[in-house]
Amino acid sequence: MPDTAAGTRPDKHEILASVFGFSAFRRGQEDIVDRLTAGGKLLAVMPTGAGKSLCYQLAGMLRGGITIVVSPLIALMNDQVAALTANGVAAEAIHSGRDWQTNADAWRRIAGGHSGFLYLSPERLTTDRMLSALAKLPVRLIVIDEAHCVSQWGHDFRPEYLTLGTLRETFPQAAIGAFTATADTVTQGDIGDKLFGGDGETFTFGFDRPNIHLDVREKAGGPAQLVKLVGELAAGGAQGIVYCLSRKGVEETAERLNAAGIKAIPYHAGMDAHTRHIHQNRFLSEPDLVMTATIAFGMGIDKPDVRFVVHADLPANMEAYYQEIGRAGRDGNPARAVMLYGLGDIGRRRAMIDSGNAGDERKRVEWQRLNVLLGYAEAVTCRRQMILSYFGEASEPCGNCDVCDSPPSVFDGTQEAEIVAEMLIATDERYGQAHLLDILMGAATAKIKSAGHHELPAFGAGRPRDRHQWQSYLRQMLAAGYLSLDLEGYGALKLTKRGRAILAGGVEVSLKDSLPRRATPKMKSTATPVELSAGDGELYMALKALRRDLADAADVPAYVIFADKTLADMARLRPSTRRELLGVNGVGEKKADKYGDAFLDLIRSNV
Repeated sequence: MPDTAAGTRPDKHEILASVFGFSAFRRGQEDIVDRLTAGGKLLAVMPTGAGKSLCYQLAGMLRGGITIVVSPLIALMNDQVAALTANGVAAEAIHSGRDWQTNADAWRRIAGGHSGFLYLSPERLTTDRMLSALAKLPVRLIVIDEAHCVSQWGHDFRPEYLTLGTLRETFPQAAIGAFTATADTVTQGDIGDKLFGGDGETFTFGFDRPNIHLDVREKAGGPAQLVKLVGELAAGGAQGIVYCLSRKGVEETAERLNAAGIKAIPYHAGMDAHTRHIHQNRFLSEPDLVMTATIAFGMGIDKPDVRFVVHADLPANMEAYYQEIGRAGRDGNPARAVMLYGLGDIGRRRAMIDSGNAGDERKRVEWQRLNVLLGYAEAVTCRRQMILSYFGEASEPCGNCDVCDSPPSVFDGTQEAEIVAEMLIATDERYGQAHLLDILMGAATAKIKSAGHHELPAFGAGRPRDRHQWQSYLRQMLAAGYLSLDLEGYGALKLTKRGRAILAGGVEVSLKDSLPRRATPKMKSTATPVELSAGDGELYMALKALRRDLADAADVPAYVIFADKTLADMARLRPSTRRELLGVNGVGEKKADKYGDAFLDLIRSNV
């Protein structure tokens, strides 16, 4: 890091090149760096992979003194410290995962001016003892990472983050930067109010992740459908994450995948911390591994080559969904996000909102957010357009989602809706989906005969459409608010007030034909970046193997050594000298000193 002791401020472009190894800023980075360097207060909402950490790390180096980074996870703190250290920047973390002596040594380096970056959890930072000690030091920048945790509307809200609003008073001379990849307008406003008292700027630099193919599938076939889907996505060794709503679902899914020959491990908050740590490290380091998890897994997991994310159950809302699928394709290569969606999911999510301890206002907002996600699941236009519109961005159809691939046909489904409404009235709204579908299909089961439902006008009225199609119509009517699901009544479908209006006439119901069930297209192999030739691809894979060995020896994630894009540049440019190596995107002076000879030797041997 350039010396600032003489009072001269180092040049931001010099640091960008010499420390981080980049010749130019990405979109939005320079503006944020400038505002923080000047002492501003801001919230930056930037898509995953846009380089948020570089913004505040570079600004901290420019401001000098001490930069405090508030982080919610120990693993995230450790990775950030390792990445800074690899670039030659002294950084410390103090947390419960380290023994007293290690934390004490880290504090002495901070207090003595030997390290400029200190990573802390919000709980540890806001203790009276820590605040009193830090108040005696030159704290010039405070960073709140994963800032959506501050907001009660954020998908990972953590009450302990609320205390961070006092930092602007405790450290009035410090710049404050809050960073997140996902925050809708409600969450953004709440973050600004709580951290800055409304006196801060908001920077948003796009939410689009165009490399992720978006797909929503109807649940059909039970667990076998999920196993088949993951098998198709994982073909060729692709790694991915399968999100389940319950801990039991996580465990059972991992067992089913392993039984099918797909290597999988579970992760959820009910497991002990040691096991979770082992499973997380395995996922970060082992190839050909699928993680089945609750939402407890993901925040702060900086693994660039996750090729797919599957939601086995409906996510909580659009903001959470976007955050979770954003863990795929962080390297910019093609990735897939597939959501499985069924009637039961809607009822469970609605019941979770209704049974929560939140006030009526929060429940109202959460209902609205869930309805947005249901609308996304039932979308008849480009899914990416709907996501980006939710976050305030306009876009053209993406050509990279299932709706763009196979547009559904939309029709006037009022007659079909009337059949369903009349059937529910005739059956006293006491039956679930399976029985109702049997009536529509004219299946003379023993249950139907004993109830006399084979004599109803609705019996067989669903033909010639098939059972799968009517299942889709019921789900669409539920999502649109014509039907409700009575969980206490064994999943019985009931008409809502809006649904009863169908029988009175004057209501036009639009339905879509469900997408045809199809095989999942095989993932293109992304082990080698698509822009590399065959020969360069072989060198790239050799460079990755070398990086893995160096990372294992240093006990750090592989990306801390070099990013995949940096290795791809090495394979393509084939530098033979240290000077040429410094011309590779992502190679700074410290890393060139530490790792350069090993990579240059390998490149020379492959010429």
